Amino acid sequence: MGKGIDVGSVCVKTAGREAGKKVVVLEIVDKNYVLVEGPRAKKRKCAITHLMPTGKKVELKKGAKKEELARAVE
Repeated sequence: MGKGIDVGSVCVKTAGREAGKKVVVLEIVDKNYVLVEGPRAKKRKCAITHLMPTGKKVELKKGAKKEELARAVE
């Protein structure tokens, strides 16, 4: 995937109403979009160009709750 973004990558959103918020990549939709969610960001489809990877990666179980996501990101 481009820019070093894979499932489990922790990123910072750089555009939109959630700009500056940390998110985790949950799923790769196609070559331009991924599904992301974060402690203070809703689960949504996001363009890869609107993400900046932090270099961290987390292991999450499928169906992880928002609290688990928050602990993993921090």
